[in-house]
Amino acid sequence: MDRRYDPHAIEQKWQRIWKERDAYRTPDESDKPKFFCLDFFPYPSGDGLSVGHCRNYVPTDVVARFRRMQGFNVLHPMGWDAFGLPAENYAIKMGVNPRVTTVRNIANYHRQMDLIGLSFDWSREITSCFPDYYRWTQWFFLLLYERGLAYRSTGRQWWCPSCKTILANEQVEQGKCWRCGSDVTKKDLEQWYLRITDYAQRLLDDLGTIDWPEQIKLMQANWIGRSEGAEVDFGLPGRDDVLTVFTTRPDTLFGATYMVLAPEHPLVDELTAPDKRDAVTAYQDQARRQSEIERLSTEKEKTGVFLGAYAVNPVNDEPVPIWISDYVLTGYGTGAIMAVPAHDERDFQFATAFALPIVEVIAPEAGAQGELAEAYTGDGFMVNSGRFDGLAAPGEAFEAVVAWLGERGAARKKVNFKLRDWLISRQRYWGAPIPIVHCDACGPVPVPVDQLPVLLPDLEDFHPTDDGRSPLARDEEFVHTTCPKCGGPGRRETDTMDTFACSSWYHFRFASPHDETAAFDRDEAEHWLPVDLYVGGAEHAVMHLLYARFFCKVAQDAGYASFGEPYARLRNQGMIQAEDGQKMSKSKGNVITPDSVVEQYGADALRLYELFIAPFEQSVAWSDRGVQGCFRFLGRFWNLVAEVVDAQGGGAPADEAAAEKGRRALRTLNKTIRKVTHDLEAFRFNTAVSALMELQNELLEVWAGARGALTLAQWRDAVTDMTLLVAPMAPHIAAEVWELLGHGDTVLDASWAAWDEQLAADDVVTVVVQVNGKLRDRLEVPVGAEKDGVLAQARAAENAARFLEGKQVVKEIYVPGKLVNFVVR
Repeated sequence: MDRRYDPHAIEQKWQRIWKERDAYRTPDESDKPKFFCLDFFPYPSGDGLSVGHCRNYVPTDVVARFRRMQGFNVLHPMGWDAFGLPAENYAIKMGVNPRVTTVRNIANYHRQMDLIGLSFDWSREITSCFPDYYRWTQWFFLLLYERGLAYRSTGRQWWCPSCKTILANEQVEQGKCWRCGSDVTKKDLEQWYLRITDYAQRLLDDLGTIDWPEQIKLMQANWIGRSEGAEVDFGLPGRDDVLTVFTTRPDTLFGATYMVLAPEHPLVDELTAPDKRDAVTAYQDQARRQSEIERLSTEKEKTGVFLGAYAVNPVNDEPVPIWISDYVLTGYGTGAIMAVPAHDERDFQFATAFALPIVEVIAPEAGAQGELAEAYTGDGFMVNSGRFDGLAAPGEAFEAVVAWLGERGAARKKVNFKLRDWLISRQRYWGAPIPIVHCDACGPVPVPVDQLPVLLPDLEDFHPTDDGRSPLARDEEFVHTTCPKCGGPGRRETDTMDTFACSSWYHFRFASPHDETAAFDRDEAEHWLPVDLYVGGAEHAVMHLLYARFFCKVAQDAGYASFGEPYARLRNQGMIQAEDGQKMSKSKGNVITPDSVVEQYGADALRLYELFIAPFEQSVAWSDRGVQGCFRFLGRFWNLVAEVVDAQGGGAPADEAAAEKGRRALRTLNKTIRKVTHDLEAFRFNTAVSALMELQNELLEVWAGARGALTLAQWRDAVTDMTLLVAPMAPHIAAEVWELLGHGDTVLDASWAAWDEQLAADDVVTVVVQVNGKLRDRLEVPVGAEKDGVLAQARAAENAARFLEGKQVVKEIYVPGKLVNFVVR
C-alpha cells in the first residue's frame, strides 16, 4: 500500500465514483425509518462559498452520512433561494440580466459543494426562480388569498432608497435596510399583506412543541409580543365616540393625568383646536421623517404638542389633556395611550418635561412615597384610588378595576400582539409575480390555478425606479391582459413577492420536486415532513423561520398537511471569522474559500477542521495552522492503516506490561465509539474529532512499542472501526481505506460501529473531596471501590489534608463514585 497520503487523487477518485453510481439518491421506497436533513435555502451569491458557509454544510453532511450508516433512509437535498434583492443587485452591478448571473452562480455553488464532498441528492434540486417552482409559490399566494389571509391596503411603509423597494418590519434593523445597510424612510404605497397576525397565538403556543435553541424561541416570542390587558374607553366631550386605549395596567387608571396619541392617529386632525393646528401639523411632519427605532429610543428627549382637547377619565370623570408625541406608534395597541407618569418611566420623563401632574396610585409595601423622584414601576397596593385603595396591584386590582368598568361598558379584557401583518409586496423585478389581475369592474381578481404560472417577463431594463412602481409596470405586454372573471380589460399586478415567500414552503417541495400537478404530493409530504434536522444562521429568527411556520400552519388548516410545524429540530452554527478576528468580507480581501483550502490540504482536512475548530454554535477565527493539524492527523491515519494492511504478523510476543497496553487500547476504542456516537447525535463535533485524535495517538503508541499486544486480526478490526468513525467526517479517505482493507461494500452503506458495553465501561471514576462543603481535592478511584478505602485516600489527599489538620471530623459523607465531604469543627 502506498505510504504517501495523496488527498487530491483519493478525493477525485471517489467523487467520480459517487457521481457515476448516483450514490446519494434517496430511494423512493424503503422500509428504513426516514431522516430528513436540511440546510437553510441558500442564496447563490456571485462570490461563491467561503469556509464560513462550510460551517453550515459540513456538519449537516456529517449527520446525514452518520444517520445513513445507522440504518436510516436519509433525504438530504439542496436547492437555491434564487429570487430577491441580492441576486438583482448583483446583476445590476454586473450589467447582466439576473437570469444569467443566477444560473452561473448556482453552477459555481454546485461545483464547490461537490468539491468538499457534500452528499446531496441532486436529483431533487429546486430553484426558486424557475417557473416550475414559482408556479407553486403563486399557488400558495392564491391559497392565502382564498382563505382571507392575503389583502391589499394603503399605508406608510419602510422604503429603502438604495434598493428602491418597500421592506417588511422584520427587514429593518436599527433603522437601516437589512440587505444594504442604507438608512430607511417611510413611503405611502398600496401594498399586499399576509395576515400572519391571525396566527399569532398559535405561533407563540407551538414554540413549546419544537426542539429549537431557547434563544431563537425567545426572539420569536418577543417579536410576537403577547400582552394581556384591557381596552378602556375615555369619553370625548361633545362627541358621540370615545377614545380607546389598550393598557396592561388598568389598576393605574386613577393616576392617568394625560393622554398621548400617535402623530398618525386618525382622530388627531378632528380633535386639534384651531389655535394648535400649525404646531400639530409641524410636529406630524417631523415625526414622519423619523424611523420607529429613533422614535422609541429611551435616550431621546421627549417631545410633544398639546392638541387643545380633553378626554374624560372613566374612573373619576376627571378631564385629561390630549397630546401627541412620537414615542407612541400606531402599529401597537390602538395608537393611543393613557399616561401614568408616577408608574411609567417614559410617561414620567414626558410629564416632567411639560410640567404635567404626577399622581401616585401604586405604593410599595412600606407605604405611599408622596412626591416621587422617579417612576415607581414595581408591584404594590392601590392608593389614591377611591374604593380600590388597599388592593394588591396588579393582581386583584387589575381584575377589580376591569370588572367595575366592564359593568359600565367602559372596559373589556384584551390580548394584544406586537406582531404586524407580513408586507409581501416588492417593487422590484427579480421575484415571483403576484397572481392578481386588477379589473375596473371586478376589482382584484385571482389568476385561476390552471393559468399558473404568471411568467416573469424577460426585461432588458430591469432597473428599479424612484416612484415606487415595479419595473414590470413599464412592460405594457405584461401589464395588459383580460380579467379572468368578466373577460374585460385587466391589468396585472406589477409588484413581485418578497423572496421569503419562496423559502417559506420549499421543504414541502423537496418531498416530490418533480410533481407537475401540485405544489407537493400529500403522501410524500406526510412521509418526509416535518424536517428532522434544520440547520442555518440565527439571523433569520424573526423572518424566514417565522414565515415558514406560518405557511405550514396555513397548509395544515387547509387540509394539505397533518402537522403545523415544519422543522422539528433546529440548530444554528457560529460564524467563522477571518484569521484577524474580523468578519470575512470581499472588500477587506480576507475571504477564505474552500477552493484554496482544498487545493492545499484536500477536502477531508477542510471538513475535519470545520468540525474541530470550536463548538458548533460558537463563532471563531479561522486558523491555517488548525487545518494543517487536521491534515497531519489524516496523514498519520493513512500511515497506520498502510502499516496494518502490509503487516505479515502481529509483532513480537507481548509481555504483561505490553498486554495491558493492548487491553487499554481496546477499552479506549470502545469508549471512543460510544463517545463519537453520542457526540454526533448532540452536535458536539469538536469533541468527537478530539476523541478520534486521542484514540489514534494511543493506537500509534501501541503499534510502535507493543504491536504484539494485539493480534493482526484485532489490529484490522481496530482500524476498521476507526474508519467507520472517520467516514461521516472525512468520507474520501474513509472510502479509500475501506476498499484497501478489503471490505466489499462501500463505506457509505456500511453499518455504524458498535461498542462493547463491558469494554466501554469506566474502570476508574473521579471523586471530589470537600471539607465543609468546599472543594479541596479530586481523587481517581477504581469503580466499585470500598467506602473505607475511598475515605482513607481522601483524608490522605494532599490538599484536603491541609484543611483537616488540627480539626475534629464530626461527620463523613460519601456518595459512591461521586463525592466525599468531611464536616469539621
